[in-house]
Amino acid sequence: MVDKATIARHFIEAIPHSKALGMVLTEIGDGIAEIMMDYNPAMIGDPQTGVIHGGAVSALMDTCGGAAVMSHPDAPAGTATIDLRIDYMRGATPGQAIRARAECYHITRSVAFVRATAFDEDADKPVATASGAFTVERAK
Repeated sequence: MVDKATIARHFIEAIPHSKALGMVLTEIGDGIAEIMMDYNPAMIGDPQTGVIHGGAVSALMDTCGGAAVMSHPDAPAGTATIDLRIDYMRGATPGQAIRARAECYHITRSVAFVRATAFDEDADKPVATASGAFTVERAK
């Protein structure tokens, strides 16, 4: 039998949007996920500074949150975002990869709750934090 982490990994790696942004799943299991996204000039949001667009950071954190839910022992294989709140702390440093780490910390009958943080190479200063709610789809 294939474990949840493997299912989550295959799902995340198959999403065209994740591929287009260059997301790579680096850790998955037991409600924890980590995804890296290399710096890509095509994702720049401010041409004067070279800072990556907030939408790319948002997509990274959303995908990472979904992966964390999918790998949780009490969650289904599939999920969808219900709500995602992101607080941007600072622009990511141009030229540096961004890493998101998410934890699914609570699951009810129908909703999973996630916290996530995004960092560049300065791991002491977050680029952004997020909290979200994701669907929990039960087998019929």
